[in-house]
Amino acid sequence: MPEKEGQAGKMKITIQDRQDDEEDEIIIRCRHLDDRMLKMIYALKEGQEKLTAVREGSFVRLFPRDIYYFEAVDNKVFVYLEKDVYECRLKLYELEQRFEETGFFRATKSTIVNISKVKSFSPAFNGRFELLMKNGEKLIVSRQYVPGLKTKLGL
Repeated sequence: MPEKEGQAGKMKITIQDRQDDEEDEIIIRCRHLDDRMLKMIYALKEGQEKLTAVREGSFVRLFPRDIYYFEAVDNKVFVYLEKDVYECRLKLYELEQRFEETGFFRATKSTIVNISKVKSFSPAFNGRFELLMKNGEKLIVSRQYVPGLKTKLGL
């Protein structure tokens, strides 16, 4: 069904107070779940939960929005932020499942990347992509994971 003229891109936001015995609730009503709506849902999900990580024997709670990427090295999983690195007790596949409905995507067998921390991407040798992260780091997307990247980007 074609959109009515002037209605494309419009969105109504309603905020209601809740009673003390009610839980917070977000309801999304839309004709089509487009990329704009998916990005809002991803942002809401990423903002809700924290991830526990370890550095120098201390446990810290990290917001997913601050995470640039996860990398598995020698049976350990590391969490990379803009400047800091932490160790995570979860396996890479567990992180992939936990964040599958967010802006994170599998880039290689050993890395999961937060797409909101990617500054630019470009085709690389042999069907791969190179990612330039906002902190200046460069990462590779393996050929087999390029379709997942394109889906996240809406290409």
